[in-house]
Amino acid sequence: MKKVIVISILIVGLGAFLTSKLSKSPSGPVADSIYDFKIKSIDGKEIDFSQYKGKKLLIVNTASRCGKTPQYAGLEKLHEQFGERVNILGFPANNFLWQEPGSNEEIAAFCERNYGVQFQMFEKISVKGGDQHPLYQWLQAKTGKKPDWNFAKYLVSEDGNTVTYFSSGIEPLDEALVKQL
Repeated sequence: MKKVIVISILIVGLGAFLTSKLSKSPSGPVADSIYDFKIKSIDGKEIDFSQYKGKKLLIVNTASRCGKTPQYAGLEKLHEQFGERVNILGFPANNFLWQEPGSNEEIAAFCERNYGVQFQMFEKISVKGGDQHPLYQWLQAKTGKKPDWNFAKYLVSEDGNTVTYFSSGIEPLDEALVKQL
């Protein structure tokens, strides 16, 4: 019986080790390009990032119960004013003081009701830590920066390779961000 338990533990441990090695390379996540990702929207539909080729992307980790939550309004205004040049992609995350506890349905309703959000929102993910989503692993590998708080922003160039990081303190309509659109 003890041999079976030990062998089972070894097999599980080896499986976890191999999974971690296959999902990340030494230089970062396996994805070569932002366009390699397919992620579910907040309403459960798979979004293939290859549809964004040739446009800038502003990727933002969001939260509904944060002091920075009013940035949703600025993101929506940015979407309205510059939507032909940049796609805004919101990723709810509960990584900073549990400020996004709701379900995808609750988050979507909150965004619509309070800010009239029309830009693309995605399912809730983890943006840091041991369960960090591969997209955020890729962004972190590209910039060397992980989100400092809710509403951190990554601006991805039209070619999908150059990524600029903006801390959560930078408002969506800040001149430093807007001039790069």
